[in-house]
Amino acid sequence: MFLAAILLLQAAPQCAATDAALPANLSGWTAQADGFGVNRAVTLDAGAVAKLPGVPAGAKPGGAAMIGFRIEAAGRYGVALDQRGWVDVVSGVAGGDALKSAAHGHGPDCSSIRKIVRYDLQPGIYRLYVTGLATPSAKVMLVAP
Repeated sequence: MFLAAILLLQAAPQCAATDAALPANLSGWTAQADGFGVNRAVTLDAGAVAKLPGVPAGAKPGGAAMIGFRIEAAGRYGVALDQRGWVDVVSGVAGGDALKSAAHGHGPDCSSIRKIVRYDLQPGIYRLYVTGLATPSAKVMLVAP
């Protein structure tokens, strides 16, 4: 067991600083943004999932937040999240089912991005829901295709 712990420590990335070497498409993660959008991260206050309008089926219990956004050009966009949680994107301004994700993965090593979920989006209006949050707020960002 001790040997396994040593091997895990050796495999973990050695980080001089968190978020210091993010790729260009994630550079907005550390900047102050005036609104949610491509390469603009915002921190959302989380509340009870039952108090959010239009929460899609399958939302997870715990803290939840929602924000609307607009897509101008079709592409595979990512939603970056700073913690464990469930990410759903819904098309339109009211109601609707969550879109099927196209891919998902972790943020880069040595970053505070916990996960990135990708969706194939067409121009239009969407709503982002993050549920199952364990903290009172969540940082999110739309990642360009």
